[in-house]
Amino acid sequence: MTNSVVEAPPAQVPDELTPGRSRWHGLRPFLPLVALVVAAIVPYSTVNLPGFFEGPLNSPGTLQLLAICLVFGGLAAGYDLLFGRTGMLSFGHALYFAAGVYGTDVLVTRAGLPLWQAALLAVTGGTILAALLGAVALRTVGIAFAMVTLAFAQVGAIVVARDFKLGSGEGLTGGEEGLPLDVSGLPAALVGVTNTVNLYWLALAYLTLVVFVVHRVSGSPTGRVLAGLRDDERRIGVLGLDPYRFKLVAFTLAGGLATAGGVVYCLIVGGASPHVTSSELTLSLLVMVVLGGPGTRWGPVLGGILYMYLDHRLTAFGSSDAVENLPAFLSHPLSQPLFVLGTVFILAVYFFPGGLTSLKSRLTPLLTALRRR
Repeated sequence: MTNSVVEAPPAQVPDELTPGRSRWHGLRPFLPLVALVVAAIVPYSTVNLPGFFEGPLNSPGTLQLLAICLVFGGLAAGYDLLFGRTGMLSFGHALYFAAGVYGTDVLVTRAGLPLWQAALLAVTGGTILAALLGAVALRTVGIAFAMVTLAFAQVGAIVVARDFKLGSGEGLTGGEEGLPLDVSGLPAALVGVTNTVNLYWLALAYLTLVVFVVHRVSGSPTGRVLAGLRDDERRIGVLGLDPYRFKLVAFTLAGGLATAGGVVYCLIVGGASPHVTSSELTLSLLVMVVLGGPGTRWGPVLGGILYMYLDHRLTAFGSSDAVENLPAFLSHPLSQPLFVLGTVFILAVYFFPGGLTSLKSRLTPLLTALRRR
């Protein structure tokens, strides 16, 4: 009888004992802090990136663009709490963002309140509005829920467009022309081109707050219940938990975060305009989340920042001489920012269905093959 020798498989070296890998894994928890520090010192940088920005990083125009991108990065992260983490498709999320924008503007400009009081009342009112409307909308599910939230948002858009008259004859919201913010009621540190840096830091603080809140909620027992609702709502009900209550918490929290973003956005742009009440804004938030990667920690943030950057920069690109000198069959579509954004979105969804956060998993096999060669 022949004794066969079976070779043992090669021993696997633990990651913490692998040179380079352990160093990388040790640094990963600090990457968000590094990114925050880099973002905080951007106003001190005089680096000029031609083609990416109109001026140096510390110029007022560039800082305002970056501040808007940061606000929408936080707004997309808050919307992902509904869509990516709980599985609720809302078409009316812009209503709560508009509540923050118009609430702050009306209370400062029309009522003459100090900014801190106006902001506090706007955020409180927007959160209560989200709780009340969510209590009604969450009685439905699926496409019916999406349509009910869209209907509520349309009512808000109509209220803004009607521009109800006050006793003095002035319009409350400014109608189609919007309502400029009365800067006389603002702190001096937030007024003027030279103070754009303070608005940038305010936008960065808002983004940090939203990411912190969403991350803490997602890692809590409530967050695990929300993930269970996204995967199988009936199973959560079988376990004895009330799905309606948990979905209402997520809906109210997302609405409150959106209202806070509206307050910051109102200060950055210096007023309110009707486009913040449109359903197109909610659709843009949906695109941001899908582009970045729904249900991930950083995907919606990256998607929101990238989308708003492209939205602003493509407008300047479409009116540039380089595009106008192209043949008509190229210049006409390239001069339309929505066409270019739509093309980018379609390509991203086709090649990277998981969003920007799936780039690593899809590129790793390719990089591994190249290293072997």
